[in-house]
Amino acid sequence: MAIALAATKGEALKLLETEGVTVVDLDYESGWQDAIELGRLGEKLGKRVQYRTHESIAVSSPAALVAALVAGLSRPKLTFRQRNLYCQFELTLLPAADLERLEGKAEKLGDYILAGHLTRDVDAVWTE
Repeated sequence: MAIALAATKGEALKLLETEGVTVVDLDYESGWQDAIELGRLGEKLGKRVQYRTHESIAVSSPAALVAALVAGLSRPKLTFRQRNLYCQFELTLLPAADLERLEGKAEKLGDYILAGHLTRDVDAVWTE
């Protein structure tokens, strides 16, 4: 299954016509307004259209969390989606002051740091 990200309605329309693309993922804030129309068009073409407001990311270690958030602040976020960062390690491994600082960085990006036991489905994994 080839999933393609569309940052605009125009891109989504082009991707629906693209051979090999089976799922068009609407990755723009107003995508919800286009989801039904594009979904119906996609059905006719045998393709699926999806719109999600968040991503679930499993973070493997404190080092991966620090690296990802520092890198995230130094460049533009590539998605409008809120990222839920599920830490697959004990949050108590981080000193309280460090955790607060990292939570502040995540918040600036519109993301949240959460305990790993809350994880449901995972869209991506961040490692060191």
